[in-house]
Amino acid sequence: MGNYCKSLNLTPIAYSLMPTHYHFLIRQNGENPAGLLPQHIFNSYTKAYNKRYQQSGTLFEHRYQAKQVTNEKYLLHLCRYNHANPVKDGIVGGLDEYSNYLEWIGAREGKLFDQNFVDTCFESPEDFSTFVLDYLMSRDLPEEIRVYLESLEK
Repeated sequence: MGNYCKSLNLTPIAYSLMPTHYHFLIRQNGENPAGLLPQHIFNSYTKAYNKRYQQSGTLFEHRYQAKQVTNEKYLLHLCRYNHANPVKDGIVGGLDEYSNYLEWIGAREGKLFDQNFVDTCFESPEDFSTFVLDYLMSRDLPEEIRVYLESLEK
């Protein structure tokens, strides 16, 4: 994914990859729309899979959705939601699986996130960790954020 991001002038921010779906939060840095990233990744994956297993056709049931985020408050909640989603949905028991949460808190090295973005938005890794854990414990979101996130899932 890193090479695709560089070639398309996109920056990965947060992701979670789960057995039934995925979330990528990507910053568009230029003319190329962020929605090109899943198109490139999954077209390549589908071609490789079909070649390897002598199949043809699509592998994914639904088309991906690309949504523009222009509000910083929503953006921060999306980052939190991205990392908390596998735990919230009961797929895993901890935040150390299925997302780039560990990169955000400095517990694992990774290239698929923007450290400068993390440092700008949160004073410390502990601040982000608290932000995520508070949500997981309370599931409490400001109403406008809850409505916004629900609109993204449609």
